[in-house]
Amino acid sequence: MPQALVSILMQDPGPELMQIEVIDDCSTDIDVEGLVCSIGKGRIGYFRQPQNVGSLRNFETCLNRSRGQWVHLLHGDDYLEPGFYEEVADLFVAYPEAGAAFTGYYQVRADGELLYPNPTLSEKPGYVENWMDIVGQSQPIQPPAMVVKRAVYEQLGSFFAVRYGEDWEMWVRVSANFPVVHSPRRLANYRMHTAGISSECFQTGENIKDISKVISIVQTHLPPGKRRRMEKLARRNFALYFARTSDMVYHGYRSPSQALRQAIGAMRMSANRITCYYVLKIALKILIRYRFGQIREPAGTGRTSIRKITFKPTDR
Repeated sequence: MPQALVSILMQDPGPELMQIEVIDDCSTDIDVEGLVCSIGKGRIGYFRQPQNVGSLRNFETCLNRSRGQWVHLLHGDDYLEPGFYEEVADLFVAYPEAGAAFTGYYQVRADGELLYPNPTLSEKPGYVENWMDIVGQSQPIQPPAMVVKRAVYEQLGSFFAVRYGEDWEMWVRVSANFPVVHSPRRLANYRMHTAGISSECFQTGENIKDISKVISIVQTHLPPGKRRRMEKLARRNFALYFARTSDMVYHGYRSPSQALRQAIGAMRMSANRITCYYVLKIALKILIRYRFGQIREPAGTGRTSIRKITFKPTDR
Protein backbone atom coordinates (compact mmCIF):
# COMPACT_ATOMS: atom_id res chain seq x y z
CA MET A 1 0.00 0.00 0.00
CA PRO A 2 2.72 2.60 0.73
CA GLN A 3 3.98 2.41 -2.86
CA ALA A 4 0.45 2.78 -4.22
CA LEU A 5 -0.25 5.86 -2.12
CA VAL A 6 3.11 7.49 -2.85
CA SER A 7 2.66 6.89 -6.60
CA ILE A 8 -0.67 8.76 -6.42
CA LEU A 9 0.56 11.62 -4.27
CA MET A 10 3.44 12.24 -6.68
CA GLN A 11 0.81 13.13 -9.30
CA ASP A 12 -1.64 14.91 -7.00
CA PRO A 13 -3.14 18.01 -8.69
CA GLY A 14 -4.71 19.11 -5.40
CA PRO A 15 -7.87 18.31 -3.40
CA GLU A 16 -10.00 20.58 -5.59
CA LEU A 17 -9.30 18.29 -8.58
CA MET A 18 -8.73 14.84 -7.07
CA GLN A 19 -10.34 12.87 -4.25
CA ILE A 20 -7.96 10.33 -2.73
CA GLU A 21 -9.49 7.90 -0.25
CA VAL A 22 -8.58 4.50 1.15
CA ILE A 23 -11.47 2.10 1.77
CA ASP A 24 -10.38 -0.43 4.38
CA ASP A 25 -12.28 -3.73 4.38
CA CYS A 26 -11.84 -4.14 8.13
CA SER A 27 -8.17 -5.14 7.87
CA THR A 28 -6.57 -6.90 10.81
CA ASP A 29 -3.06 -7.59 9.48
CA ILE A 30 -1.77 -3.99 9.41
CA ASP A 31 -2.74 -0.60 10.81
CA VAL A 32 -4.18 0.86 7.60
CA GLU A 33 -5.42 4.06 9.21
CA GLY A 34 -2.02 4.74 10.74
CA LEU A 35 -0.35 4.12 7.40
CA VAL A 36 -2.72 6.51 5.64
CA CYS A 37 -2.12 9.21 8.24
CA SER A 38 1.64 8.77 8.08
CA ILE A 39 1.91 8.89 4.28
CA GLY A 40 -1.00 11.17 3.47
CA LYS A 41 -0.47 13.73 6.24
CA GLY A 42 -4.12 14.73 6.02
CA ARG A 43 -4.39 14.65 2.22
CA ILE A 44 -5.79 11.11 1.96
CA GLY A 45 -9.27 10.27 3.25
CA TYR A 46 -9.92 7.06 5.16
CA PHE A 47 -13.03 4.91 5.59
CA ARG A 48 -13.12 1.60 7.46
CA GLN A 49 -15.85 -0.95 6.91
CA PRO A 50 -17.54 -1.86 10.23
CA GLN A 51 -17.02 -5.53 9.29
CA ASN A 52 -15.40 -7.46 6.48
CA VAL A 53 -17.71 -7.19 3.47
CA GLY A 54 -15.60 -8.86 0.78
CA SER A 55 -14.03 -7.45 -2.35
CA LEU A 56 -17.22 -6.88 -4.36
CA ARG A 57 -18.99 -4.86 -1.67
CA ASN A 58 -15.79 -3.00 -0.89
CA PHE A 59 -15.55 -1.97 -4.56
CA GLU A 60 -19.18 -0.86 -4.35
CA THR A 61 -18.34 1.30 -1.34
CA CYS A 62 -15.52 2.88 -3.32
CA LEU A 63 -17.94 3.77 -6.12
CA ASN A 64 -20.61 5.06 -3.74
CA ARG A 65 -18.15 7.29 -1.92
CA SER A 66 -16.56 8.69 -5.06
CA ARG A 67 -17.36 12.32 -5.82
CA GLY A 68 -15.35 13.06 -8.94
CA GLN A 69 -16.16 12.73 -12.61
CA TRP A 70 -13.70 9.86 -13.16
CA VAL A 71 -13.14 6.86 -10.87
CA HIS A 72 -9.89 4.94 -10.54
CA LEU A 73 -9.96 1.82 -8.32
CA LEU A 74 -6.36 1.13 -7.36
CA HIS A 75 -5.69 -2.03 -5.37
CA GLY A 76 -3.42 -1.60 -2.39
CA ASP A 77 -0.50 -3.58 -3.84
CA ASP A 78 -0.51 -1.99 -7.31
CA TYR A 79 1.07 1.35 -8.23
CA LEU A 80 1.39 3.92 -11.00
CA GLU A 81 4.12 5.54 -13.06
CA PRO A 82 4.46 9.33 -13.27
CA GLY A 83 2.13 10.78 -15.89
CA PHE A 84 -0.68 8.23 -15.53
CA TYR A 85 -3.40 10.72 -14.64
CA GLU A 86 -2.25 13.27 -17.20
CA GLU A 87 -2.39 10.61 -19.90
CA VAL A 88 -5.90 9.51 -18.91
CA ALA A 89 -7.08 13.13 -18.76
CA ASP A 90 -5.70 13.74 -22.25
CA LEU A 91 -7.60 10.70 -23.52
CA PHE A 92 -10.90 11.90 -22.07
CA VAL A 93 -10.37 15.40 -23.46
CA ALA A 94 -9.51 14.08 -26.92
CA TYR A 95 -12.39 11.56 -26.85
CA PRO A 96 -15.14 13.14 -24.70
CA GLU A 97 -17.64 10.48 -25.77
CA ALA A 98 -15.53 7.71 -24.19
CA GLY A 99 -16.95 6.06 -21.08
CA ALA A 100 -13.62 4.67 -19.94
CA ALA A 101 -9.91 4.96 -20.66
CA PHE A 102 -7.00 2.67 -19.91
CA THR A 103 -3.25 2.60 -20.40
CA GLY A 104 -0.70 -0.12 -20.91
CA TYR A 105 0.75 -1.79 -17.83
CA TYR A 106 3.48 -4.05 -16.51
CA GLN A 107 3.19 -7.26 -14.55
CA VAL A 108 5.38 -6.90 -11.45
CA ARG A 109 6.66 -9.45 -8.95
CA ALA A 110 5.82 -9.14 -5.28
CA ASP A 111 9.32 -7.77 -4.69
CA GLY A 112 8.85 -5.09 -7.37
CA GLU A 113 10.84 -6.70 -10.17
CA LEU A 114 9.27 -6.06 -13.57
CA LEU A 115 8.10 -9.25 -15.25
CA TYR A 116 6.76 -8.24 -18.66
CA PRO A 117 4.42 -5.73 -20.31
CA ASN A 118 0.89 -6.29 -21.49
CA PRO A 119 0.47 -7.26 -25.15
CA THR A 120 0.47 -4.19 -27.39
CA LEU A 121 -3.10 -3.28 -28.38
CA SER A 122 -2.38 -0.18 -30.46
CA GLU A 123 0.58 1.89 -31.62
CA LYS A 124 -0.85 5.26 -30.61
CA PRO A 125 -3.56 6.63 -28.30
CA GLY A 126 -7.11 6.19 -29.49
CA TYR A 127 -9.63 3.45 -30.08
CA VAL A 128 -8.39 -0.13 -30.35
CA GLU A 129 -9.30 -1.80 -33.63
CA ASN A 130 -11.81 -4.64 -33.20
CA TRP A 131 -11.91 -3.90 -29.49
CA MET A 132 -15.06 -5.90 -28.68
CA ASP A 133 -13.59 -8.96 -30.39
CA ILE A 134 -10.52 -8.67 -28.17
CA VAL A 135 -12.16 -7.96 -24.82
CA GLY A 136 -15.01 -10.39 -25.49
CA GLN A 137 -12.69 -13.40 -25.51
CA SER A 138 -9.91 -12.47 -23.09
CA GLN A 139 -8.82 -10.18 -20.27
CA PRO A 140 -6.46 -7.58 -21.83
CA ILE A 141 -6.79 -5.07 -18.96
CA GLN A 142 -5.71 -5.06 -15.34
CA PRO A 143 -7.55 -2.81 -12.83
CA PRO A 144 -4.78 -0.28 -12.08
CA ALA A 145 -4.69 0.70 -15.77
CA MET A 146 -8.43 1.45 -16.07
CA VAL A 147 -10.35 4.66 -15.27
CA VAL A 148 -14.14 4.77 -15.72
CA LYS A 149 -16.45 7.76 -15.70
CA ARG A 150 -18.59 7.78 -12.56
CA ALA A 151 -21.69 8.35 -14.70
CA VAL A 152 -20.96 5.03 -16.44
CA TYR A 153 -20.87 3.13 -13.15
CA GLU A 154 -24.07 4.90 -12.09
CA GLN A 155 -25.79 3.71 -15.26
CA LEU A 156 -24.39 0.16 -15.41
CA GLY A 157 -24.07 -0.70 -11.74
CA SER A 158 -21.25 -2.17 -9.69
CA PHE A 159 -19.15 -5.34 -9.84
CA PHE A 160 -21.13 -8.47 -9.06
CA ALA A 161 -21.62 -12.25 -9.27
CA VAL A 162 -18.09 -13.63 -8.71
CA ARG A 163 -14.79 -13.06 -6.91
CA TYR A 164 -12.56 -14.15 -9.80
CA GLY A 165 -13.12 -12.45 -13.16
CA GLU A 166 -15.48 -9.73 -11.95
CA ASP A 167 -13.29 -7.03 -13.49
CA TRP A 168 -13.32 -8.71 -16.92
CA GLU A 169 -17.12 -8.82 -16.88
CA MET A 170 -17.20 -5.14 -15.96
CA TRP A 171 -14.85 -4.09 -18.76
CA VAL A 172 -16.95 -6.01 -21.29
CA ARG A 173 -20.14 -4.47 -19.88
CA VAL A 174 -18.65 -0.98 -20.15
CA SER A 175 -17.32 -1.65 -23.66
CA ALA A 176 -20.70 -2.92 -24.86
CA ASN A 177 -22.37 0.34 -23.81
CA PHE A 178 -19.74 3.05 -24.22
CA PRO A 179 -16.66 3.75 -26.33
CA VAL A 180 -13.43 2.80 -24.55
CA VAL A 181 -10.18 4.56 -25.40
CA HIS A 182 -6.61 3.38 -24.84
CA SER A 183 -3.06 4.66 -24.57
CA PRO A 184 -0.23 2.17 -25.23
CA ARG A 185 2.03 3.97 -22.73
CA ARG A 186 2.66 1.55 -19.86
CA LEU A 187 1.92 3.72 -16.85
CA ALA A 188 0.36 1.22 -14.42
CA ASN A 189 1.84 -1.73 -12.55
CA TYR A 190 -0.09 -4.84 -11.60
CA ARG A 191 1.58 -6.85 -8.85
CA MET A 192 1.66 -10.64 -9.01
CA HIS A 193 1.96 -12.53 -5.73
CA THR A 194 0.85 -15.68 -3.96
CA ALA A 195 -1.52 -13.94 -1.55
CA GLY A 196 -4.87 -12.37 -2.32
CA ILE A 197 -8.16 -13.22 -3.96
CA SER A 198 -6.73 -14.70 -7.17
CA SER A 199 -4.38 -16.98 -5.24
CA GLU A 200 -7.18 -18.11 -2.95
CA CYS A 201 -9.33 -18.95 -5.97
CA PHE A 202 -6.53 -20.95 -7.58
CA GLN A 203 -6.11 -23.01 -4.42
CA THR A 204 -9.83 -23.72 -4.01
CA GLY A 205 -10.75 -24.17 -7.67
CA GLU A 206 -13.11 -21.21 -7.51
CA ASN A 207 -11.31 -19.64 -10.46
CA ILE A 208 -12.65 -22.15 -13.00
CA LYS A 209 -16.18 -22.08 -11.58
CA ASP A 210 -16.23 -18.29 -11.53
CA ILE A 211 -14.73 -17.71 -14.96
CA SER A 212 -17.18 -20.21 -16.49
CA LYS A 213 -20.00 -18.14 -15.00
CA VAL A 214 -18.44 -14.91 -16.25
CA ILE A 215 -18.08 -16.30 -19.78
CA SER A 216 -21.82 -16.98 -19.79
CA ILE A 217 -22.59 -13.47 -18.53
CA VAL A 218 -20.24 -11.89 -21.06
CA GLN A 219 -22.21 -13.44 -23.90
CA THR A 220 -25.21 -11.30 -22.99
CA HIS A 221 -23.11 -8.19 -23.68
CA LEU A 222 -22.02 -9.32 -27.16
CA PRO A 223 -23.86 -9.12 -30.50
CA PRO A 224 -25.97 -12.28 -30.98
CA GLY A 225 -24.17 -13.22 -34.18
CA LYS A 226 -20.80 -13.36 -32.42
CA ARG A 227 -21.72 -15.09 -29.20
CA ARG A 228 -21.08 -18.72 -30.12
CA ARG A 229 -17.67 -18.02 -31.64
CA MET A 230 -16.60 -15.67 -28.84
CA GLU A 231 -17.69 -18.10 -26.15
CA LYS A 232 -15.63 -20.87 -27.74
CA LEU A 233 -12.56 -18.61 -27.98
CA ALA A 234 -12.98 -17.37 -24.40
CA ARG A 235 -13.26 -20.90 -23.06
CA ARG A 236 -10.15 -21.92 -24.99
CA ASN A 237 -8.11 -18.92 -23.88
CA PHE A 238 -8.92 -19.29 -20.20
CA ALA A 239 -8.56 -23.07 -20.38
CA LEU A 240 -5.02 -22.66 -21.69
CA TYR A 241 -4.23 -20.22 -18.90
CA PHE A 242 -5.64 -22.43 -16.16
CA ALA A 243 -3.91 -25.51 -17.55
CA ARG A 244 -0.55 -23.74 -17.49
CA THR A 245 -1.10 -22.37 -14.00
CA SER A 246 -1.71 -25.89 -12.70
CA ASP A 247 2.10 -26.05 -12.45
CA MET A 248 2.01 -23.01 -10.17
CA VAL A 249 -0.64 -24.65 -8.00
CA TYR A 250 1.43 -27.84 -7.80
CA HIS A 251 4.80 -26.27 -7.01
CA GLY A 252 4.04 -22.81 -5.64
CA TYR A 253 1.10 -23.75 -3.43
CA ARG A 254 2.31 -27.34 -2.84
CA SER A 255 -1.14 -28.68 -3.66
CA PRO A 256 -0.88 -31.61 -6.10
CA SER A 257 -4.50 -32.70 -5.79
CA GLN A 258 -5.81 -29.20 -6.51
CA ALA A 259 -3.34 -28.87 -9.40
CA LEU A 260 -4.79 -32.00 -10.96
CA ARG A 261 -8.36 -30.77 -10.41
CA GLN A 262 -7.45 -27.50 -12.09
CA ALA A 263 -5.84 -29.23 -15.07
CA ILE A 264 -8.89 -31.46 -15.46
CA GLY A 265 -11.20 -28.47 -15.12
CA ALA A 266 -9.27 -26.66 -17.83
CA MET A 267 -9.54 -29.68 -20.12
CA ARG A 268 -13.30 -29.76 -19.54
CA MET A 269 -13.53 -26.09 -20.47
CA SER A 270 -11.73 -26.72 -23.75
CA ALA A 271 -10.23 -30.07 -24.70
CA ASN A 272 -7.12 -29.62 -26.83
CA ARG A 273 -3.59 -30.98 -26.94
CA ILE A 274 -2.27 -28.41 -24.42
CA THR A 275 -4.95 -28.93 -21.77
CA CYS A 276 -4.71 -32.70 -22.21
CA TYR A 277 -0.92 -32.48 -21.90
CA TYR A 278 -1.17 -30.73 -18.53
CA VAL A 279 -3.61 -33.29 -17.18
CA LEU A 280 -1.13 -36.05 -18.06
CA LYS A 281 1.82 -34.01 -16.78
CA ILE A 282 0.29 -33.31 -13.36
CA ALA A 283 -1.03 -36.86 -13.05
CA LEU A 284 2.44 -38.27 -13.75
CA LYS A 285 4.00 -35.91 -11.22
CA ILE A 286 1.55 -37.10 -8.58
CA LEU A 287 2.21 -40.74 -9.46
CA ILE A 288 5.98 -40.26 -9.26
CA ARG A 289 5.65 -38.35 -5.99
CA TYR A 290 3.41 -41.08 -4.60
CA ARG A 291 5.98 -43.76 -5.43
CA PHE A 292 9.21 -41.91 -4.71
CA GLY A 293 8.23 -38.71 -2.92
CA GLN A 294 9.52 -39.65 0.52
CA ILE A 295 12.97 -40.25 -0.94
CA ARG A 296 13.21 -37.33 -3.33
CA GLU A 297 11.28 -34.70 -1.32
CA PRO A 298 11.83 -35.24 2.43
CA ALA A 299 9.09 -33.91 4.66
CA GLY A 300 9.85 -30.70 6.47
CA THR A 301 12.30 -29.28 3.95
CA GLY A 302 10.03 -26.28 3.46
CA ARG A 303 11.15 -25.88 -0.13
CA THR A 304 8.77 -23.90 -2.26
CA SER A 305 9.29 -22.93 -5.88
CA ILE A 306 6.88 -20.31 -7.17
CA ARG A 307 6.47 -19.41 -10.81
CA LYS A 308 4.44 -16.42 -11.85
CA ILE A 309 2.19 -17.09 -14.82
CA THR A 310 -0.06 -14.51 -16.41
CA PHE A 311 -2.77 -14.92 -18.99
CA LYS A 312 -1.84 -13.81 -22.47
CA PRO A 313 -4.51 -14.05 -25.19
CA THR A 314 -3.70 -16.55 -27.91
CA ASP A 315 -6.44 -15.63 -30.36
CA ARG A 316 -7.90 -12.40 -31.62
